[in-house]
Amino acid sequence: MAQRIALTAVLVDDYDTAIAFYVGRLGFDLREDRRLSADKRWVVVAPNGGGGGGLLLARAATARQRVAIGEQSGGRVFLFLETDDFARDHQAYVASGVIFVEAPRHEPYGIVAVFEDPYGNRWDLIQPAKSTAA
Repeated sequence: MAQRIALTAVLVDDYDTAIAFYVGRLGFDLREDRRLSADKRWVVVAPNGGGGGGLLLARAATARQRVAIGEQSGGRVFLFLETDDFARDHQAYVASGVIFVEAPRHEPYGIVAVFEDPYGNRWDLIQPAKSTAA
């Protein structure tokens, strides 16, 4: 049986504000934006050129969900955006106003820096180290 994680839901306070960040600043593709009801939409964004899963931008509808916006991971890095050119993407993101909460650093697993989306969710921008496995 083949399986994959297709979408990860991210709680947001407003669809259009979230789209402006993910599409406008990060350069993600807007895969879907479909109205489901008067106040609910199915909004999916994904990294440009990526063949993997995407994010379902889920507008918080209850008080419990609103409190969880930006806290879905308890303050830890929540999402990992892999790149083939860290310097290019880091520079582009800084220029577009993305807020990095750490300076880039080299780790055994790659080059990485943590940024936050407008809601406080922490992301790793990461260029994996080249594998030395045979």
